[in-house]
Order: sequence, then C-alpha cells, then structure tokens
Amino acid sequence: MEQTLAGRTALITGSTSGIGLGIATMLAAAGARVMLNGFGSPEDIAAARRAVAKAGNGPEPEHSAADLSDPAQLRAMCAEAEKALGQVDILVNNAGIQFTSPVEEFPDDKWNAIIAINLSANFHTIKALLPGMKARNWGRIVNIASIHGLVASPEKVAYVAAKHGVVGMTKTVALEIARSGVTCNAICPGFVRTPLAEKQVRPIAEKNGISEEAALADHLFAKQPSKRWVEVEEVARMALYVCGPDSGSINGAALSIDGGWAAA
Repeated sequence: MEQTLAGRTALITGSTSGIGLGIATMLAAAGARVMLNGFGSPEDIAAARRAVAKAGNGPEPEHSAADLSDPAQLRAMCAEAEKALGQVDILVNNAGIQFTSPVEEFPDDKWNAIIAINLSANFHTIKALLPGMKARNWGRIVNIASIHGLVASPEKVAYVAAKHGVVGMTKTVALEIARSGVTCNAICPGFVRTPLAEKQVRPIAEKNGISEEAALADHLFAKQPSKRWVEVEEVARMALYVCGPDSGSINGAALSIDGGWAAA
C-alpha cells in the first residue's frame, strides 16, 4: 500500500478486534505509527499487536487498557499516547457497546454505560487531543458512528441516542475547526462482518426456526438492501481516505457505508 500516512501517528479506541483493529492495521500499512486501545485476553491483545506490527513492517504498537467510561482514564490514555508517539495526528473514536430493550424496560445502568462509552468518550478524547492538532495546523478526527446515527431502530434507544449524538458532535467540532487544518468526520456503517456480529445469526435462526441464511436475509439484513455484510476492510479503507492528505475538504460529514440502508 502507498505510504500515504508516513510520519503520522494515530490513536484508535476499541482497536483490539473488529472494525477498530481493521482500521489500525490499515493505517499502519499506510505508514502511521499507532496506539491500540481495548479489552481482551492477553493472548488476543498480543495477536492484535502482532497483526498491526506486521502490516506496518515495524515494532509492535503500544496498547492502552483504559476504561473508556472513566474520563480520568481517557485523559491519561491521551497523554500516554502523546508521550509514546511524540504527538497524535489522527484520532479514531471507534469503541462502542450495545444493549437492546424496549424503552420502558431499559436498565438505567445500561443507558449510562452506552452513553459514556459510545458518546461521552468521544468528547473527552477530542477535547484532550484537539489542542495539539490545532497547534500543528493538521489533524484528523474520525468518529465511528453507525447507520443508527442517521436513522433509528426499535429497542436501541441508548445506542441510537448516542450515535445521533456522535454525528451532532462531529458537525459541531467540524464548524469550530474549519479553518485550522484539522478535520472531523463520522463514518456510519451498517451491519459489518465481525465475530461479534456473526454470533447474532444463529440465535436469530434458532428463535425463529429458520436457516441461518434466512436469518441473515430476513432479519439481520432486513433494512440493508444489499443483503450482504459490510466488510471490515471497506470501513477501514474509508477511514484511511478521510485520515489522509487528500481529504482536507471533507469536514463535518456523516459518511454512510451501509449497503443502501440510509437511501431507503
């Protein structure tokens, strides 16, 4: 891959698996030095670090196990990233959690956790790292929102509220930094093929007494006209572009990558 990010540095939250790991691997392959963040077994984290190092042909990246629901740990992680990398040019806010329930039954603790990790964490990392980006007149902030930052679905009140908030935050930050050399954009994926997402298929099939193929097409992909997964690499390539040197005029965008979901 062309080294479009040679000399740049990046902090990616929720990057020990799934979309975040795909983005970290893609940015490393493009020449960026990265710091990972996320939970997992020591073996899984070690494997993630090896994968990113292999993609970038460099040393294994640093890793932070910061709890993203804790503002103090978020600030400490950002300071650690600036120290380890010298500076943070690119921030990718990817970490997120999910819980589904009708609104009148939605547990308060689940609401608080989803808002903290899916929305407030983005605010705290941007607040911590934006001053350095502005001082250097260059930076890229990418918030991984969701198609649910643009449209709603039942029983996902906290997730939809948080992701709509991410899109609104992205627009506000973009307006504030429009003349600074820094950009802030949101990527809004539909259903992405990750191990966690694929685990949803069998329970849906068993619950409805149908095949896994029917569960995918008729239930999981009911709102995704392409009737196929969005692949992690597709999201990572979009992130790479908006993090790159040719994307300076893309600012405040909510970029859907959803198989046509938002068009319906």
